[in-house]
Amino acid sequence: MSGLFITLEGGDGSGKSTQSARLTGWLTDAGHAVLVTREPGGTSLGLELRDIVLHRRGEIAPRAEALLYAADRAHHIATVVRPALERGEIVVQDRYIDSSVAYQGAGRVLDGGEVRGISMWATENLLPDLTILLDLHEADGRDRMAERTKYDRLEAEADDFHGRVRAGYLALAAAEPGRFLVLDARLPIDDLAAAIRARVESLLAG
Repeated sequence: MSGLFITLEGGDGSGKSTQSARLTGWLTDAGHAVLVTREPGGTSLGLELRDIVLHRRGEIAPRAEALLYAADRAHHIATVVRPALERGEIVVQDRYIDSSVAYQGAGRVLDGGEVRGISMWATENLLPDLTILLDLHEADGRDRMAERTKYDRLEAEADDFHGRVRAGYLALAAAEPGRFLVLDARLPIDDLAAAIRARVESLLAG
């Protein structure tokens, strides 16, 4: 595949949507073909699964939750992401496998290796060329979302859950420093965007 696969990760309120828009605008202005997508919800099937995992009332068993995310991911990669990469496009995606390892692995206290293995099988071992981790303390993320009137199932979890998620993300980044760009999400938006552009420029040049 000749395209470039970039994912954005981080806890709730970390600013992924803002930085995705900034990056996409810059790439588009530079003449690149860009596909912007997300998980869950990047396909019509994914929208249905997103509603189940994030908005369904009642409990979902942790393993069932992990499998639902993996099912969404399998369909999304096969029908949206791989075709775009094969066309030579740059894919900018909000959340991917690392989200499952952090949220369902660390957050739900499942085996992170098993959670990752399910998604690696589902995606035929597709990993991003770059993963941007916007790191933010869970309390700061909660403060940023204070004006929201409704939380989804994961956003509504207690601070200790989100603390485990953050630790899970940082452990993933430490294990794969070549793939991750870890940034302090408290930095000004323009500074974050500049750091991301610099890293993506080096990938494009290489």
